Amino acid sequence: MKALRFLDTNVLLRYYTGGDTEMAQAARRLLVKIEQGEEKVITSALVVFGTVFTLQRTYGMSREEVRAMVGDIISLPGIQFAEKRLCLAALDLLVQHRVSFADAYTVAYMEARGIAEIYSWDSDFDKFGGVERSEPA
Repeated sequence: MKALRFLDTNVLLRYYTGGDTEMAQAARRLLVKIEQGEEKVITSALVVFGTVFTLQRTYGMSREEVRAMVGDIISLPGIQFAEKRLCLAALDLLVQHRVSFADAYTVAYMEARGIAEIYSWDSDFDKFGGVERSEPA
């Protein structure tokens, strides 16, 4: 059995963007192996953050495109990481509330822990029902 390997942001970005054709094809082959259960990898929420941010900011992809693309890949059973459910919830919130992925993740994290109040000057948190924002005095 192969050792578990970490999946980095640049592999996902090559797959999504097709940049550097040879690397994009290699990324696709790896993701097919993961999808078919021939490989298992581990990644992190930071990799998802980096991927989402780069797809939106550098490649100009919409929130909907990002949710579909990133959600499909990180949902694969062969991709493991502790924050998977939070990242999937954050991708949905990203689209529903038109906020940054960081804010969406923060709300998903709060909801998962039963936290309803946040200290922040960021008014985007006002878009979420059930979240009460307080500004530090």
